[in-house]
Amino acid sequence: MKRYELLINGRNVKPSSKKYFIDFNPATLKPIARFPLGNEKDLEKAIITAKKALPKWKNTPAPRRGQILLKIAEIMKERKQKLARGITEEMGKVLKETLGDVQEGIDIFEYMAGEGRRLFGNTTPSEMRNKSCYTIRQPIGVVGLITPWNFPIAIPSWKLAPALICGNTCVIKPSSDTPRAVYSMLEIFKEAGIPDGVVNIVTGQGESVGAALIKHQEVNAISFTGSRDTGLYITKNAGIKKVGLELGGKNAILVMEDADLNNAVEGILWGAFGTSGQRCTATSRLLVHKKIKKKLLNKLLTKTKKLRLGNGLNKKTDVGPLINKKAVEKVQKYVDIGKKEGKLLCGGFIPKINGNFYSPTIFEVKNTNKRIAQEEIFGPFLTVITIKNIQEAIKKINNTNYGLSSSIYTKSIVYAMKAIEEIETGIVYVNSPTIGAEVHLPFGGIKQTGNGTREAGIMGIEEFSEIKTVYIDYSGKLQKAQIDKVE
Repeated sequence: MKRYELLINGRNVKPSSKKYFIDFNPATLKPIARFPLGNEKDLEKAIITAKKALPKWKNTPAPRRGQILLKIAEIMKERKQKLARGITEEMGKVLKETLGDVQEGIDIFEYMAGEGRRLFGNTTPSEMRNKSCYTIRQPIGVVGLITPWNFPIAIPSWKLAPALICGNTCVIKPSSDTPRAVYSMLEIFKEAGIPDGVVNIVTGQGESVGAALIKHQEVNAISFTGSRDTGLYITKNAGIKKVGLELGGKNAILVMEDADLNNAVEGILWGAFGTSGQRCTATSRLLVHKKIKKKLLNKLLTKTKKLRLGNGLNKKTDVGPLINKKAVEKVQKYVDIGKKEGKLLCGGFIPKINGNFYSPTIFEVKNTNKRIAQEEIFGPFLTVITIKNIQEAIKKINNTNYGLSSSIYTKSIVYAMKAIEEIETGIVYVNSPTIGAEVHLPFGGIKQTGNGTREAGIMGIEEFSEIKTVYIDYSGKLQKAQIDKVE
């Protein structure tokens, strides 16, 4: 079994603890590789290294940084199949999804490479004569990136690409469930020309490595994707530094009485059970108009029961495993809760196959305050709620602490516009499911889904840069803004 080491300053570094943990394939439960159990001492080395590498990388012209990012995208294209198969082995989702995971990484590096020729500031007229005013962008410094397991190439790419194009150096702590994918990215970085020390990996436990990274005074920014509880911990412990949080969701698809039901069913299946429901944007609630509820559910249940579970490398597999045993136990816990709160329509059991699998599950509830309609489950679990009109639907969709993604299926422009205007989410889809973000648009949510930052698109640049305002007075005399009167 291959043994990896920490990657600090472009070199393999043994962990101070001399301990390692095993990364398992969730479909077969077979070990993949050993990874270092880093600690605060190892993290300190990585942060010092990133700080030393900052001046050179910061002073590399942004267009040159962009050329390197474009090279990363080109190498990722060449290795797309290999990278995708590696993700499926490590994380479990089916190969067509992991190919999309890698493509998303390619797309964001291509997009951010172009920002090397932009990184726009703003110019504006001064209220005084012979005076110029404008803004420029500068890097934040050393940034700490804490990434999850469900998109082990895409999400690190969403953070690394904008952080690097802005001139920052990085220390990344990947999920202990999928560290290998991030290691494969750094191999590409080195080949593409990212200097040693600009990106460093420290693997280990969140309680030690993650917590120390969050609190460290030499880390100027933290970007985190993960659970709401960890987001709250970061908010309380990060201190005065820039913090970007992309947390959970309780996303809803609304199907109105005029919708194309076949299209809606395909969208619900993909939104609820793609990646085995392990997406922050996964469809976990279905609000359906009472006039078409019976017909829609008949179609949905028929197709759901035909979904094939198995190894994601098998072309016949529709739904892969959950990431680990704890995830399976969590879904089972909510199934037990659901049996008390609502009506089980299908699924609700652990299939008798090897691996961390759970049957695609659908419940119906009447009360949207029930736990299975409020809490993020992060598995193949869908809750159905009946509505009688658009006003009731929007009210019920908004009855949650989360606000990431939502969707409406309808042929009515009135319904669509009401949903766009009134649903309290950062993302709204019309006639497509709650998943499927594109990298040139901002991604993120409101309420307890995050703290107002957005990833991808131009907002990704906002997350990883600081604005400096510049005033140049060439009048040759003292001019007092807001005081002197311009004649």
